Amino acid sequence: MPQTPDLLLHGGTLLDPETGTTRRADVLIQNGTITQIAETIDRDDVPRYDCTDKMLSPGWMDMHVHLREPGYEYKETIATGCKAAAFGGFTAVACMPNTDPPIHTRDVVEFIIERAAKLPVDVYPIACVSKQRAGKELTEMGDLVDGGAVAFSDDGSPVQSAGLMRRALEYASMLDRPIINHMEELTLGTKGHMNEGDVSTRLGMTPVPALSEELMIARDLLLAEFTGGHLHVAHISTAKAVQLVREAKANGIPVTTEVCTHHFTLTDEAVEHTAFSTDTKMHPPLRTAADVAAMKEGLRDGTIDAICTDHAPHASFEKEVEFIAAPFGILGLETAWGLTGRELIEPGVLDVAEAVHKLTVAPRQILRLPVPKIKKGTPANLTIFDATTAWTFESRHIQSKSRNTPFVGDQMIGRAWAVYNKGQFVKNDG
Repeated sequence: MPQTPDLLLHGGTLLDPETGTTRRADVLIQNGTITQIAETIDRDDVPRYDCTDKMLSPGWMDMHVHLREPGYEYKETIATGCKAAAFGGFTAVACMPNTDPPIHTRDVVEFIIERAAKLPVDVYPIACVSKQRAGKELTEMGDLVDGGAVAFSDDGSPVQSAGLMRRALEYASMLDRPIINHMEELTLGTKGHMNEGDVSTRLGMTPVPALSEELMIARDLLLAEFTGGHLHVAHISTAKAVQLVREAKANGIPVTTEVCTHHFTLTDEAVEHTAFSTDTKMHPPLRTAADVAAMKEGLRDGTIDAICTDHAPHASFEKEVEFIAAPFGILGLETAWGLTGRELIEPGVLDVAEAVHKLTVAPRQILRLPVPKIKKGTPANLTIFDATTAWTFESRHIQSKSRNTPFVGDQMIGRAWAVYNKGQFVKNDG
């Protein structure tokens, strides 16, 4: 990616998501650092980008993505995943450890960080809770943190052993890192392909019950209360799960949670309406309209801290099979803001500042990372966007190496126009 050390961002509105305040200002970047913020800056000696009718915020972060490298580069690489992230307005992502080899040793953590070092998107590895993600023996957590791991998860392989989860929470608390669990009690739905309910019954599809998620969350909340360790609930998807987290927070249990854009957008009826499109198959599965409403209410009242995507690329030959044979997961980075605008901001569930907070401040606070500032003397780490532009997501907008998304042809509201990070400016005007 070519360097753009000097840049004048003209005519934009600066948004501080921590205070919710805005102000009109020009921003001058020199050698990758913000050197001046003023109502008007006249500089003819640096490149200029017109931000009229656009907003500038600290760079967004998606704390739950799958970059597939190492081991599954035919689906995605760190470079292509970061390209998709930049298009979506993200200057940072945290990548999950279900790679091959998994992120269970320090050398894999350092490999990922090195591969991303020159890219315009910061990549923060989430390391495994257990060796090989097998749920038997804890990883060398201290060594992984020293190598750069920001959290621990066996994502996709829920930690079934309560004893192992207890020890993981205890060790992680000493390291001041969260444990992120994929919330599923596998004995209740390990062979399922979609949400248990009216639609699965009508379609004759082996289901995944909401109870499998809720039971695991209840167990882990008790363990978090007992150990004092920080539990982060990955990709929450059921109304009861949101209520469990809401009550736990009220009782002082150290828990945070995230919701994927598709879980506040689509319902299990999409499986039927698309005639079993495998791009409607994800894990946890699409739930009911009542669950979607609960996701929005959880975002509105602050129970749900962060918005994420669970960006999960799969090659076409893997997805172009019958529904029960297809892997779980869809792309998410390119459509995250357009869906947030359409489903949350335009209907008034969140205002722009609240939505951006869940994409900037909250993920970094959960992962103990510094939040970028739009302030003189700080490295420029910015997202340029609006929350009003109506546009149609097309195949040409997909930057990932894979193509598995159900949203091609959908109208989006709100565009991420550009990002600036690590001295690099990436425009998404197309």
